[in-house]
Amino acid sequence: MKHIGNISPNKGSHKSPKRIGRGAGSGHGGTSTRGHKGHASRSGFKSKRNFEGGQMPLSRRLPKFGFKNPFRIEYQEVNVARLQELVDNNKIHVGDTVDLDVLRNLGVIKSSRIPVKVLGNGDLTAKLNVTAAKFTETAKGKIEHAGGSVVIDE
Repeated sequence: MKHIGNISPNKGSHKSPKRIGRGAGSGHGGTSTRGHKGHASRSGFKSKRNFEGGQMPLSRRLPKFGFKNPFRIEYQEVNVARLQELVDNNKIHVGDTVDLDVLRNLGVIKSSRIPVKVLGNGDLTAKLNVTAAKFTETAKGKIEHAGGSVVIDE
């Protein structure tokens, strides 16, 4: 009769674990599969990340180059052609003030915290009052030529 005390797995379904350090007859006695001496053979051994056994690590063998300027300011770019496209699609109207909040609400820029730079690619015929952190000379010229004004926001 089978009961909880004499249940055993099916034949061949369970492999017994490798018994390490149980004498020479086991095939895993002596050094217990750890090799000879060295800190990796001792108990409690933990290798440091990227440690290559004392060899000069890859991260130090490769040449270093480049520079990351911590004071660099990344701008979101908006072309005057995009402003004209918004006017053509009746998203903004002639004479309106275009600033970060308007551009953010229309989905032109991703964040109202990152400053905007207006670039001069394309043509602008609508009179707009544009407020942004920076303008290129061509963008400034095209906005003012169309009768609009440029306000530098800081």
